[in-house]
Amino acid sequence: MPFGRRRNRIDRTLRERGVPPEPQHKVREVEQTTGPWDATDAPDDGTPRIDLGSLRLPAVPGTELRVDVNAQQKVVGATLRYGDSLLQVAVFAAPRAGGIWDDVRADLARSASGQGGSLREVEGPFGPELAGFVRAVPPGQPGQPAPEPVRRAARFVGVDGPRWFLRGMISGPAAEGPEAAAALEQAFRQIVVVRGTAPMPVREQLPLTLPPQAAAQLAAQQGAGRPGGAPPAAPAPGA
Repeated sequence: MPFGRRRNRIDRTLRERGVPPEPQHKVREVEQTTGPWDATDAPDDGTPRIDLGSLRLPAVPGTELRVDVNAQQKVVGATLRYGDSLLQVAVFAAPRAGGIWDDVRADLARSASGQGGSLREVEGPFGPELAGFVRAVPPGQPGQPAPEPVRRAARFVGVDGPRWFLRGMISGPAAEGPEAAAALEQAFRQIVVVRGTAPMPVREQLPLTLPPQAAAQLAAQQGAGRPGGAPPAAPAPGA
């Protein structure tokens, strides 16, 4: 017998006895967020954002955006600089059900340990995160010996969204104190992710693109015979 008919029969019997039926409330579970945002629920907050395809990064006064491109002019990374601190961001495909930040944290901690670093899990403004230090090799200089690895303070923050995962690595003074971290944490909070509808393997990086102006600058540089690479830094308005 269909479930609906039995329920209706019980309700009718209760009404005949003068007993009002229990009210039927449909509770909709809505996960509240203060950012980062999915494109479907991004706020109309007037914040100017730089469109990199799957990421829209806030143009925060005082910050400078750099994008890394490979030989095929494909964007492979984006970094916001604020003073001596950096926020490197990347966004990846995630499954419909459940997030991947728990597993990614464990992988990052193991990787850092294997390379001479140390990361521990702590509670941060975006939930669980990793904090400690990593071993990194500074950029080399032409004609100079290869530099030795250095110890660098770092924090890894992550947010699981609808079918995406956003990861940020904060380094420099912002990884060591809350006051220095405030501007970059706010920038991370204002990021908008554009997942798109195309199916993608879990953990595959979502595609990034250059803004039209930066793409034109890069094309002009290459047309003039200058070496390619990251286009000129784009300071945020008011910087």
